[in-house]
Amino acid sequence: MLALLAFAPSGRRAHALEAGSVLGRLHHHRLLSTTVPGNGDQNPYAIVVAPVSAGIVHQGDVLVGNFNDGRNLQGLGTSIVDYHPDRGALSTFATLPRHLPASGPQCPGGVGLTTAMTMLSSGYVIVGSLPSEDGTTATKGQGCLLVLDSGGRLVGSFAGPRIDGPWGNMALREHPGGATLFVSNTGFAVGSPDGSPPVVNKATILRLDLAYAPGQAPRLAGQTVVADGLDEQADKSVFIIGPTGLALDADGTLYASDAIGNRIIAIDQALTRTGSAGRGREISRDGLLRRPLALVQAPGGHLLTTNGLNGQVVEIDPKAGRQIGAQWFDSDRAQSPPGSGDLFGIAATPDGDGFYYVEDDVNTLQLAN
Repeated sequence: MLALLAFAPSGRRAHALEAGSVLGRLHHHRLLSTTVPGNGDQNPYAIVVAPVSAGIVHQGDVLVGNFNDGRNLQGLGTSIVDYHPDRGALSTFATLPRHLPASGPQCPGGVGLTTAMTMLSSGYVIVGSLPSEDGTTATKGQGCLLVLDSGGRLVGSFAGPRIDGPWGNMALREHPGGATLFVSNTGFAVGSPDGSPPVVNKATILRLDLAYAPGQAPRLAGQTVVADGLDEQADKSVFIIGPTGLALDADGTLYASDAIGNRIIAIDQALTRTGSAGRGREISRDGLLRRPLALVQAPGGHLLTTNGLNGQVVEIDPKAGRQIGAQWFDSDRAQSPPGSGDLFGIAATPDGDGFYYVEDDVNTLQLAN
């Protein structure tokens, strides 16, 4: 039986939820900061908690990327902000040009920052770009992965035929001399959002093998498609719908949210497999899921995913394939259902007792603990 966590009109109060659940330990939701920088960028997507202090970033800082520009056009956001929990302040980590100079790193179509972002222990930040010229997929570019140093300066990019619309939040596993990085790609053969755009079974999850020496930017040492044939679709209101959340278990299983399929899947042996797992092994479908987006693994192994079609976060036991329950992170009745379209990125706090998340309708960073 699914247990559901609900809000009373006067605030967030928990009703029956399974003992020991992650969501059952979250009793407070607090507004931390706006996510709008000086250039007016909007629609916060990516959230990364800094694992180290490097350059202008301090360990525990929260980096948030913006997908929309100041006119609220999708695929034109170029900024990453840095929230400093120790002093409750916000600064700008990076503001990139819309189109990169021909003499430097390349990103086909320009810059439009997505929820694909991570920070290496070396201090370098890698962020995805799925750009547009007019805020729609009709002018979508192929995009790339951009590499920034710890001062927010662009120092490189990864592009090529296997990288097209890097979209979903990244999963990372570091090792001496390098790292393994996973990202979903949702741009293959996606056209105009007008009318009733077709669902295209071409989205992928790509494993990137990175190598780097101390003090040097990461370089791309290998690429393997570990899942393919996943659903993607152009959409006027949210740009693209496709596989979004990624979380890597300690045993090498990669979990992913398949938004159109309304399910969570697993890619077994994701760190070592030499070929694709196709559409993956289904872990959970429907139930409390309402277009699952970002995904995070909580201490203890349970998964939390944000819903795109209401303001709930759903907890799943991936080993048992069972939905534990849900909590309303956003019960704003200005949307129908409440909170629909408001949630996106989510990340655990360093001490594991809470979660940062964004409400992109009001451009804010929030804390649940």
